[in-house]
Amino acid sequence: MIRRLHRRVVGPLQEFLQTEAAGGTVLLLATALALALANLPTKETFFDVLEHELTLGFGDWAIRESVEAWVNDALMTIFFFVAGLEIKRELVEGELRDRRTAALPIMAALGGMVVPALVYTALNAGEPSLRGAGIPVATDIAFAVGVVILMGRRVPAGLKVFLLTLAIADDIGGIVVIALFYGTSISGPWLASAAIGILGIWAMRRVGVSAIWPYVIVGAWVWLATYESGIHATIAGVVLGLMTPVAPVKGRRIVHQLEHRLHPWSSYLVIPVFALANAGVDFGGGALDAALRSRVTWGVAAGLLVGKTVGVTATTMIAVRARIGRLPSGMTPRHVVGMGMLAGIGFTVALFVAQLSFPAHPEFLEHAKVGIFLGSLVSAAAGWLWLSTMARRAEEPATSSAEPGAAPEGHMTESRQKLDAESSPS
Repeated sequence: MIRRLHRRVVGPLQEFLQTEAAGGTVLLLATALALALANLPTKETFFDVLEHELTLGFGDWAIRESVEAWVNDALMTIFFFVAGLEIKRELVEGELRDRRTAALPIMAALGGMVVPALVYTALNAGEPSLRGAGIPVATDIAFAVGVVILMGRRVPAGLKVFLLTLAIADDIGGIVVIALFYGTSISGPWLASAAIGILGIWAMRRVGVSAIWPYVIVGAWVWLATYESGIHATIAGVVLGLMTPVAPVKGRRIVHQLEHRLHPWSSYLVIPVFALANAGVDFGGGALDAALRSRVTWGVAAGLLVGKTVGVTATTMIAVRARIGRLPSGMTPRHVVGMGMLAGIGFTVALFVAQLSFPAHPEFLEHAKVGIFLGSLVSAAAGWLWLSTMARRAEEPATSSAEPGAAPEGHMTESRQKLDAESSPS
């Protein structure tokens, strides 16, 4: 039973966390490269490449988009497909399966979405920039979980799982926001065509088709129909991920196989390329000064830092007091505050929503990017310092007990080893 639990839940979770931590490093490097390219004397070439038009198809069936748009509409579909797979697995056999266990991080995610949106709205009420209220609602799993992993045993193992579950629930909310508020005019025939493709996938599942290539063909059609329907094409990736069966099909664990194969590609290729295409901000010509005087910048930054911290912390503690759920072992209300700060690292999906929010206002988009950088950076630093300070204070009694008359060194070493074993995520 224990081996089965480790194989199905603990093992995939450890692999996921390790990939996210390493992926966060690659994402950081890609972001730094994008910022450098956007501010070098050759920056015009960089932006020209992103705006270069690529055509796929022919005649009336051709899709003409810029390189940047292809990255955002097509390549990011892989990211959202993997997100759909992760959500499906969590709903069926992970932390989101048990309603009572999942209730607390889901409530925390809800508060961490609503309050940042309200903070942004308060600073942009009555302005054309109000459309960006969805930007600070997202938490970047790669960066947030990566920070926690780097802290190692200084934070409770339960905090890592709680934050991961919160971030996944936050992803679900972010996907809903994108689907409801960031589409264009809807085309009924194309939407119906996408629905037919989804029904086709459902039918193939019912008859037991286990080969992947038929699903790829129909899935590509679903993506095209969704793209033409006016709903953002990446939603197709989420839907297809959620439709993937978790239970074995003819002995094949399809969700686990796809997640194992695609997650590294998503972490090490898709997301870094997305950052390279979207994170470049030209700070020259007074652009940075203009951004620092913009309501968009401060609405996003305050939404991420203040909104996320207050929203996650307040909602979690209200839910605990109402006995909707309870904190994992080893976590305290102060840990929740630090976790709320880390939830303010809203990089990847925040940049994605910013692109959707201001297609006709490039100046707002640039200001939003500065706000995302500022809010995410300060949130990461604040969360790290907060949790590190807690860890140091917790170690002080152990240090002071090592005075004359304290337990022998061998005994202290053994106790520390036991403590490390208990707090290890494995």
